[in-house]
Amino acid sequence: MGSVLAGILQLLALIGALALAYIPLGNYMAKVYSSDQHWRVEKWTYRAIGANPDTEMTWTAYLRGVLAFSAVGVLFLYLLQRLQGVLPGSLGFDSVNPAQSFNTAVSFVTNTNWQSYSGEQTMGHVVQTAGLAVQNFVSAAVGIAVAVALVRGFARSRTGELGNFWADLVRGTIRILVPGAFIAAVVLVACGVIQNFSGIHEVGQFMGGSQQWNGGAVASQEAIKEFGTNGGGYFNANSAHPFENSTPFTNLFEIFLLLVIPFSLTRAFGVMVGSVKQGYAILATMATIWVGFVALMMWTEFAHHGPALQIAGGAMEGKEVRFGVGSSSIFAVSTTLTSTGAVDSFHSSFTGLGGGINILGMQLGEIAPGGTGSGLYGMLIMAVIAVFIAGLMVGRTPEYLGKKIGTREVKLAACYILITPALVLVLAAISMALPTPPHSMLNSGAHGFSEVLYAFTSAANNNGSAFAGLNANTDWYNTMLGVAMLLGRFLPMVFVLALAGSLAEQRPVPETAGTLRTNKPLFVGLLVGAILIITGLTYFPALALGPLAEGLAS
Repeated sequence: MGSVLAGILQLLALIGALALAYIPLGNYMAKVYSSDQHWRVEKWTYRAIGANPDTEMTWTAYLRGVLAFSAVGVLFLYLLQRLQGVLPGSLGFDSVNPAQSFNTAVSFVTNTNWQSYSGEQTMGHVVQTAGLAVQNFVSAAVGIAVAVALVRGFARSRTGELGNFWADLVRGTIRILVPGAFIAAVVLVACGVIQNFSGIHEVGQFMGGSQQWNGGAVASQEAIKEFGTNGGGYFNANSAHPFENSTPFTNLFEIFLLLVIPFSLTRAFGVMVGSVKQGYAILATMATIWVGFVALMMWTEFAHHGPALQIAGGAMEGKEVRFGVGSSSIFAVSTTLTSTGAVDSFHSSFTGLGGGINILGMQLGEIAPGGTGSGLYGMLIMAVIAVFIAGLMVGRTPEYLGKKIGTREVKLAACYILITPALVLVLAAISMALPTPPHSMLNSGAHGFSEVLYAFTSAANNNGSAFAGLNANTDWYNTMLGVAMLLGRFLPMVFVLALAGSLAEQRPVPETAGTLRTNKPLFVGLLVGAILIITGLTYFPALALGPLAEGLAS
């Protein structure tokens, strides 16, 4: 079987698996967030944290809950790393330095999981399991909770209440993420991914020296790493490491895990607003962009320019021979179009245009299908922008899901789509202008600039993957990338929740003959076009200096 055909068949198998999971998982998530019943373990949790799950919250109260919970998470994870040297199960590792502790704490709490360290040489069992793995669950649950609050804003009318953050957080963790990750971990263990608490041991002599490996609760962390679109690897090689990703089957399974919640949330959205066709329209938009990017990536990476690539069957540099070009291309696109950031190949070694596709995928705003929750609310913000553009074309007040999109709503949506590009472009420009930060680049010229652009794009969009040629373990990059992750996560949430509150207060607007049908292919095309045009106008100059210049020169 040819490598191109193998890649296409894997893509079709993945689409089939996602289609099978779409309706049952989407319906289940809608039921979770619409139920009035509390499980016994949930009641215990509410008592422990002192929360009343039956109290409805306004958008400002909901936001305070998100920010307070996340702030406590950052502080706890920071202290856990700073105290690692005196904790049991540290494997002899010292405490993590302050700048890197700050960067890592912010990274995992914001669902970014950017790593400026080598996991197997820095973090012990306690930090990995009690710190990083816990944040993998709750940071994903926070993202879903914010998305659900926005959906309630569309579904409710004449009220300022969006539900209860603590109930949404606990339910998302206990009813969705924990059981899903448990099943996924069992599958991974059965396929060869390790799960233990062994220490560091030597495995043999290589070229006059010994190689050391350490074990860990890898399968359980790998499961939620993908299922919660987190991406932080137990090992430095991430999902290219055989202890994390043992076979071609587990590779495809991990891609399925990182896509299944973001895609299925569109079904939950349709059920909760009372129109599954609206969910299908959002799904179609996400799927169109995702399939298009996969096709482009396969084309660039399979292109045979030169005898070396012809012999290898594609651009094999930096790719795992176990997975090949096709599977690596699917993984790369899926991880950068979601906020996962996991990698099974070296993105810096992709072709110039292939690297540009990875960067552009993140610059779309992590919406196709995006992260757990963040993908849905990001796409709904773009839908608001799209109906506003359509309203300008026909001279009619725009409406979406029975709610008028007025001045306030458009301003909030505009602020949402502007904050992340501002962070990326300003911080990347400062890093290139200062004398010291450019020394971290492994390469010069267009590729070196792409390393810096990729880093801030990844951080501000809460993705977490890296070109990996950039030495980000410096005080400058640890601090500034941490700032980009914090602002890139929580400032957009402010605008999302404010928009949800504004929509929930409105009276529903009945459909008329002039109402734009937002569940039709025409709207899907308008939405895809708006996303690509807005992103292109925002980032084209930066892309032209980096991946486009490199790709055209090769």
